Amino acid sequence: MEFCPKCGTRLEPKKAKGKESTLMLVCPKCGYKKQEPGKIDAKVGKVIQHNPQQFVAVIGKEEQKLRTLPTVRIECPKCGNNTAYVWQVQTRGSDESSTQFLRCTKCSYTFREYS
Repeated sequence: MEFCPKCGTRLEPKKAKGKESTLMLVCPKCGYKKQEPGKIDAKVGKVIQHNPQQFVAVIGKEEQKLRTLPTVRIECPKCGNNTAYVWQVQTRGSDESSTQFLRCTKCSYTFREYS
């Protein structure tokens, strides 16, 4: 692993344009390029970037019809009904408590409760 001498960002391996087997180390921040064909390993790992929205579990209308979620007695802020379905999702860091989502059994209004 090498770092950019200009800005300190980690250099990422990229294929050189026009040459199939030559690799370069490129800074994604400032564009610095370092080419040392003899010293760069030809095995390039694949970097996968995940969208935070991929990790949030949303209970849709179809899933709600199954009626398999547990219920709690809590007042709905929209209609005043006193029963709601409940589920928990880890929306913040793993060292923080999870967020509790509630959906009214009468009007389907979804609200959350932070613990």
